[in-house]
Formats: sequence, structure tokens, C-alpha cells
Amino acid sequence: MLAVGLVAEVFGVRGQGLPTFDFTLCTDRPGQVLTDVGVPLTITHGLDRLAAADLVIALPWADFRTPPAPAVLAALSAAQERGSLVAAHCVGAFALAAAGLLDGRRATTHWRFAELLAGRHPDVVVEADALYVDEGRIITGAGAAAGFDLCLHLLRREYGAATANAIARDLVLPSHRDGGQAQYLAAPAPEDCQDDRLAEVLTWAREHLHQPLPVAELARRALMSRRSFARRFAAATGTTPHAWLRNLRLSSAEELLETTDLPVEEIARRVGYGSAAVLREQFVRRRGVPPRSYRRSFTRTP
Repeated sequence: MLAVGLVAEVFGVRGQGLPTFDFTLCTDRPGQVLTDVGVPLTITHGLDRLAAADLVIALPWADFRTPPAPAVLAALSAAQERGSLVAAHCVGAFALAAAGLLDGRRATTHWRFAELLAGRHPDVVVEADALYVDEGRIITGAGAAAGFDLCLHLLRREYGAATANAIARDLVLPSHRDGGQAQYLAAPAPEDCQDDRLAEVLTWAREHLHQPLPVAELARRALMSRRSFARRFAAATGTTPHAWLRNLRLSSAEELLETTDLPVEEIARRVGYGSAAVLREQFVRRRGVPPRSYRRSFTRTP
């Protein structure tokens, strides 16, 4: 039930300048489908609906240890061969693996079942500590609430950071989470922080990205020693101040590239990098393309 609500919330009909999606649930046996919380769903569309889909997301199901029906596997394979994006949330990855779509690829699933996935499908490179794994036309995501990370990544990749950030804000979610073992941690890039003293410092840092922000200065503003600040910061965000700032600077750079015509040199200055060359190096590490290429792909006109 969580997975259904999650993808419906992200890809439901939206307005006010955000993309509008044609969202449909389908199954190999249309009719009443009982969810894990006992609430039945009436699903009217069959597998033929996949033939028109740009994106197919396999959701978790209770009996995932048993492969889906052959018709389901054939429909998933046909969607991938046709060029659709095929994704899986949580143990939905077992359906993609059974269809052979993960052979020779990296993938993830809920950490609790990562070992089972690797044991059953030795040709799959299972990355148990990832929130999601993007292999081009095949994307897999970790369990439970990490489905939001998967969906926001899909939005960010296809529509850019500004769209993904806007929808994340609407859902009261962090726009991006980083880090190894990230699915075990609190949000590393929090939009809201429950530690009042830290929250004030994080807000101040967001407003002063253009200037150097050494950890010593952040700790001083929080009225803490550097060691106490680092410990409290990790407890609240699940990451280090340096990693949090890097993510914030690059996310801000992405949004400025998409929504303004500012020169890359000026964007670098505004987000706190000493030069366009430094921004470019960090940007390529994160996105795989330089800032100007990213801008060409995701520029949003008014």
C-alpha cells in the first residue's frame, strides 16, 4: 500500500507549471487486488497498458519469492525492448531479475532482501547500500520510503533539478539524499531540522552559499565545539557538514543553470566555488556532464 501511494503521490496529476503525468495502475489479473494492509484496490487495466508506457515501475508484492506469471515477465521485457524506462521499487527488483533485465547490471533492493536477490540471481551485481541504482534504461530503488528517492531521481534525470525540487518541497521531502548505507540514515540533506540550534545554522548557510563556510565558522554560530558540532550534525542529517554543503552548492548550481541565463562563472561565484573550473570538476563528478551541457538539456524558459 505504501508503494502504491508513493508512486501515485509523485506521478499524480499536477499543475502550476509542473509536468502532468498519465498515471495508471495495471496488473495481469484486473479486478480486486488485496494490499498488505487489507485494503482492496480495484485495478481495471491489464498488461496491455504497458505497451503505451514511457515509464514502467514494478512495485513490491507479498509473494515476491515466487516469480511473477510468464505474461508479466514477457510484458516487462517487451517494454524494455521497446525503449521504455523500466524501474523497480523495493522487492519489485525481483520481477526485473526474473525477467532477465538485471543480468550483468548493477541493482539494489530493500537491504533486508539484498542477499536473497544476489543468491538467486548471481549475474546481478547487487549494491545493498544504495538508495537507487541507475543503469540507463533500467533503474532500481531500495525499500520502503526510499521509493521517493527513486521517483525524485527519475524526475531530476528527465526534467531537471528545479522540477524535482519543486515536487519534493510539495511532498515535504529532502530533494536529494547521498551517502553509503543511506537507506539506514536520516535524511542527509534535510529541508527541516528538528535541532533548533542546527536549524538556524543550516538556514544561515543556505543564505550565504556565496562565501566560504568552514566547519569552524558553522560550529561557532551553533555555539558548539567543532567536535560537538560534527557529532550533532551527523545525528541530525546522517552526513558530514562538508558533504551536505557540497550537495547544497551543486543543487543550487543546477537550479540556476536551469532557470537563469547567468554565466557559469557567475553561478560558480554565487554557490561558493572559487572558479568555474572548480564547479565544472564537481559538477561532472555528480552529473557526468559539464554545466553547459546540463544547461542545454534542462533550460526552462518562463
